[in-house]
Amino acid sequence: MSGRVPRAGGHAGAGDLLELVRSGRATTRGALQQATGLSRATVGQRLDRLFRAGWLREGAGGPVDSPLGGRPSITLEFDDSHAVVLAADLDTRHARAAVLSLTGEIQAEHTGTLVIEDGPGAVLDELGRWFAELLQKAGQSADAVCGIGLAVPGPVDSDTGRVVQPPIMPGWDGHDIRGRLAGAFAEHAGGGADTVVLVDNDANLMAYGEQRAGYPGCAAFALVKVSTGIGAGMVVRGEIYRGIDGGAGDIGHIRVPEGADALCRCGAYGCLAAVASGGAVARKLAEAGVPAASGSDVRDLLVSGHPEAMALAREAGRHVGDVLATVVTLLNPGVLMIAGDLAGTPFLTGVRELLYQRALPRSTAHLDVVTSRLGERAGLVGAGALVVEHLYAPERVEERLVALGV
Repeated sequence: MSGRVPRAGGHAGAGDLLELVRSGRATTRGALQQATGLSRATVGQRLDRLFRAGWLREGAGGPVDSPLGGRPSITLEFDDSHAVVLAADLDTRHARAAVLSLTGEIQAEHTGTLVIEDGPGAVLDELGRWFAELLQKAGQSADAVCGIGLAVPGPVDSDTGRVVQPPIMPGWDGHDIRGRLAGAFAEHAGGGADTVVLVDNDANLMAYGEQRAGYPGCAAFALVKVSTGIGAGMVVRGEIYRGIDGGAGDIGHIRVPEGADALCRCGAYGCLAAVASGGAVARKLAEAGVPAASGSDVRDLLVSGHPEAMALAREAGRHVGDVLATVVTLLNPGVLMIAGDLAGTPFLTGVRELLYQRALPRSTAHLDVVTSRLGERAGLVGAGALVVEHLYAPERVEERLVALGV
């Protein structure tokens, strides 16, 4: 939940009241009056609209505030049963999709092969089929879907939802992902072609999901995903930090001295991803005669304790840790999370070796270096949360209520 402060002095609208309830900052009528300065009658009128929309419900009675006793205050709760969200997380060779509640609980889920190099038409059309099957599995109708969130392995202009010069997504540059996915959803699931679709970078959404689920009080949170490529997501004061056009966090293309002769998929030599990603480790294993073609193959070898894979993962971690020393010095995060195919003990050990050696003690004194809590579901949870925060933001609630006729 963002740290937005509701308007006071009689200007707080229904959306501001909903934000206060959803965040837990004010969950009774009296608390809402106190937080906003609105009269009891005005609070009641605005809450009535939210009740009629099906967005709020009454919960159990809270504690009695007055020392003189009396009836307990009725608490107010966000009703997450009135709609669902669809979410998908694309990797280079596989994808994961789900139906989620408005509070992030997964109701149905599917994982399968989906090759991003097949292009947006084929991939997004197949996602439309998956969504139709998942809704049926979850016992939900297309009408219950309030929006779709999509995580992709490339930089995204969040204003347009289009990927911008993605190194590992050939054929996707500038494509109208929102329109194509909404159309696929309409064709296969019977949803509206104008369904809200939000697209963001996978590391951004993993960071968003992990920060909200496990570290809501962390004001500066960073996540590094090391799979086929390498990318970072940052959440600062509850909001994804994207830079001016979605390019923030693309640390896989920082040049490192050790990679001078390594050709990256972006066409340049010396990128961090060319020497330390899951794809790079897989290539080195294959050159040594060990069957491995992708980051997921490396992950399987690490799980089985393969000694050469473990040694290369630790070496890769050292390269990434060297770069992260600069990232940590610049951002000063409270949590640095390592996620993705290589996020095991050997890689994490390598990261810590170089990070703590190169970064100033002041930058790491209050830093927790951890691994993922949500695992492979982090991107889905983040994509779902992105849609919910967009649709139930105070500035958007009023227009939605008007559209509903309440």
